[in-house]
Amino acid sequence: MKKIMIYLLLPAYALTLTSCMCSKTDSKRVAMEENKTKFAKNMCMDTKFAVNAAEGGMMEVKLAELAQANASSASVKQFAKTMLEDHTKSNAELKSLAAEKKISLPGKLSDKSQKAYDWIAKKQGADFDKAYMKCMVRDHKMDVCEFEKEAKKAKDADLQKWASGKVPVLKAHLEAAKLTCKELK
Repeated sequence: MKKIMIYLLLPAYALTLTSCMCSKTDSKRVAMEENKTKFAKNMCMDTKFAVNAAEGGMMEVKLAELAQANASSASVKQFAKTMLEDHTKSNAELKSLAAEKKISLPGKLSDKSQKAYDWIAKKQGADFDKAYMKCMVRDHKMDVCEFEKEAKKAKDADLQKWASGKVPVLKAHLEAAKLTCKELK
């Protein structure tokens, strides 16, 4: 009887643990939930893209600010300066567009992104430079894919146009990140 109870309670316990691990105050999750209640299913992908782009843009800015202060390499600092300028402008454009469309965006980094930021922030010198630049390469590869997808398949014409306009900039960022990464080896 005890074995049966254990087998019945173990999945319930595991489910409880995993549901507690997802913070109900996670900014990204809250924005996604708000958008689910406001928009029809056909807009789901567009609002998800907007939330992801907003959070990614915030992360780019925060990491660029960190790199401006902590990078040891002049080329990393220059790359970070470009990220700070371009992503600050892009974030403002997206925020304005989202407000016009009544799309909820996160106001701060998600728990997952904050952990990644904290991990990079602990590094110093050449280790910081390498961690930051590897993150930039990985992040911009994903960004290019997501923005190209939105540029092709968006339901909202304004979001589609905005995403399409950002693809060349993101590709340039990716190439610059790759070159800077090679310089650090």
